[in-house]
Amino acid sequence: MHTMIDPLTIRAYLETEYRVFDNPAFTLLLGEFSPGLLDLHHRHRVDCSAFITACNPHSRLIDAPANQARQRALRQELQSRQFSCIDGIGQHPANQWPGEESFLVPGLALDAARHLGITLEQNAIVWSSADAVPRLILLR
Repeated sequence: MHTMIDPLTIRAYLETEYRVFDNPAFTLLLGEFSPGLLDLHHRHRVDCSAFITACNPHSRLIDAPANQARQRALRQELQSRQFSCIDGIGQHPANQWPGEESFLVPGLALDAARHLGITLEQNAIVWSSADAVPRLILLR
């Protein structure tokens, strides 16, 4: 797939740990089955979910207050659409990029998740179908 995203950025996304602060908490690793995610899907009676952030549009660092405001607006948008927002964070295990507050959104279909990610000026989202295997979905 042709993309405008730098290969090093894509590599960082692929290596990132996507932590979900559910009860119990669990970590999503791209391409790996997640028992915690499967359990969450069953509890919420959904067959998909998206891990999404509003932070740092197009992987350009912005200040913490601006990121917090973007996350608050995202939460309000999702709640207005009747979606649950489970807090999380995307954090690379080794590089210096700051962790990005995120939400796991049970039941957010792929097309809707893509559209939301594009609206939020994100390079990518993480999306999982009923198989509970998170996948990187590039948006640019």
